[in-house]
Amino acid sequence: MMRWFIGAFGMLAAVPAAAQVTFDAPFTDHAVLQRDRAIAVHGHAAPKAEVLLNFAGATVRTVADAKGAWRAALPAKPAGGPYSLVASSGGTSATLGDVMVGDVWLCSGQSNMEFTLRHATNADAEVQQSAHPLLRLFNVPRQSSATPQMGFGAPVGWQVSAPASAADFSAACYFMGRDLQQRQGIAVGLISSAWGGSVIEDWISRGSLATLPRYRPDLDLLGLYGRDPAAASLQWRNMVEKWLGARASAPADASWRPAPSTAAWETWGDAALTNFDGIGYYRAHVSLTTAQAGKAELAIGAVDDIDLTRVNGTTVGALQGWDAPRRYPVAPGLLHAGDNVIEVAAIDTGGGGGLWGDAPRTLTLADGTVLPLKDWQFARGDALAVTGMPPSVPWLGGSGRTTLYNGMIAPLDNYPLKGFAWYQGEANVTDAAGYAQLMPLLIADWRKRFGAEPFLMVQLAGFGPLTSQPVDDPWAQLRDVQRRVADADPEVGLASALDIGQVADIHPTNKEDVGHRLALGARAIALGEKVEARGPAPTTVVRRDGKIAIRFAHGPLVTVGGGQVIGFELCDAGGQCHYADAVASGDTVLVPDDGKASEVRYLWQASPVVNLYNPDGLPATGFRLPIGR
Repeated sequence: MMRWFIGAFGMLAAVPAAAQVTFDAPFTDHAVLQRDRAIAVHGHAAPKAEVLLNFAGATVRTVADAKGAWRAALPAKPAGGPYSLVASSGGTSATLGDVMVGDVWLCSGQSNMEFTLRHATNADAEVQQSAHPLLRLFNVPRQSSATPQMGFGAPVGWQVSAPASAADFSAACYFMGRDLQQRQGIAVGLISSAWGGSVIEDWISRGSLATLPRYRPDLDLLGLYGRDPAAASLQWRNMVEKWLGARASAPADASWRPAPSTAAWETWGDAALTNFDGIGYYRAHVSLTTAQAGKAELAIGAVDDIDLTRVNGTTVGALQGWDAPRRYPVAPGLLHAGDNVIEVAAIDTGGGGGLWGDAPRTLTLADGTVLPLKDWQFARGDALAVTGMPPSVPWLGGSGRTTLYNGMIAPLDNYPLKGFAWYQGEANVTDAAGYAQLMPLLIADWRKRFGAEPFLMVQLAGFGPLTSQPVDDPWAQLRDVQRRVADADPEVGLASALDIGQVADIHPTNKEDVGHRLALGARAIALGEKVEARGPAPTTVVRRDGKIAIRFAHGPLVTVGGGQVIGFELCDAGGQCHYADAVASGDTVLVPDDGKASEVRYLWQASPVVNLYNPDGLPATGFRLPIGR
């Protein structure tokens, strides 16, 4: 009798009550909803249940689907608030408080967008003064995924701007939003979705990225990873081996040297390695007895960014990830009595490079004996400028294909926006030609998803060595792509950070000027204000009366410090370039014609000296243009 009672009680307890109606993120307290746009709201309730929404005097009814998901569109509202947003269903209700209607901006990119206010110039004062009741902040947590996600990677919520919330928010995004909020006097919501070191390919949807044939093999591999991770990993390793080819080993005439054991090669004090992105070779020797030469495990610590590791000429592993420890099984038959060679081809795609860190590098034998691997040697290989970019693991967050879109953009669903702010490109600096395809693709992709047109882009800050001779610099090439993308689309703004960079730091701390210049672009493009938002940009380059005349828009031109304009180059048809005298007058720069030049370059260095501005204090953008007639 007692047994029946307990069972019946358990059955009764399992009968669910009416499902609680809820809102899905990013709909939380303190949210900002986009003004003058229909507001698409969604959440969950009991399957097939009716849901009643009340907001700012409007009432909307909808019905949940078979899984309990519901969606509704609230009518457009002008800026205002605070309001309550209430959902009711089946005797339950959920209320969001302090909801505002204003403008919402999505800020995204890599580490310079991720860079927080607490680390920016004058951080103590800026954080202390960050209380702005009508400025609201939403941080998207890091999440990468092979498939689009409906939810975020961690609990999320809108926060009112205050020292506790602003300190760890994107500094560039915060300064932009603060400027806009204070000028407009309405609520401004900022969504920060950024991942340090990320490539642009990882922020584009699969459907859009697949329109470029070069990415279809990566997307196929990403699909395989979702079905069979081990098979996908092996296929990627084979791709790396094929890409390296003969470069999997150091050339026969390689110059070997002792390798410091705990530091990236950029820190060794060798000028040839200070800014080297490419292949570096490491090798170590270990002597074994016949009894020791069986199966083993090899540990080499972290490798920045990709390694192909071989034992006695046979590949035992490959991995991508600058901070991932490498531990590879060594199959029986690969080791032999006597001298054994451990070889690592380390491929650096940006930033630090090579074997680094304090993790022990060892060979662990089958009987548990741990043999340290000592006396590593190093030889430099080819630069990425020669080899091109290696195949990237398409499922690795930050350097993959579409995984950040899936994990950090898709969960925003179609949350209505005013526009976008984008600070990225450092991770793609070795492939400007590819970026010229990808940047317009991302813009179109995001516009379609969120129904917003204004797109603000930060032109990369100066970073890298100062030069006294002309060079065809990859940073200049990528900045020129950014300029051309902005010139081709009146709804794209360009906020140059070229003049506020730091030669030895890829993360300049002056994010206030970046945010201010982004806000100027927003005011001009999204708000229709008559404000200058661009620095001087070239429109025509022609020969005239023994001079080469470069005409600029967004002038008149101002030469800071007076005298000549620094940084102009004339280049002949063979690609030979030399610096040239240049003088600004009105909206034109004049350069003496050497009779051989076929093109003009300007600010074509990693860290150029900028002294050409307009009266609004905005710097001229670099460029490379042919000379017309």
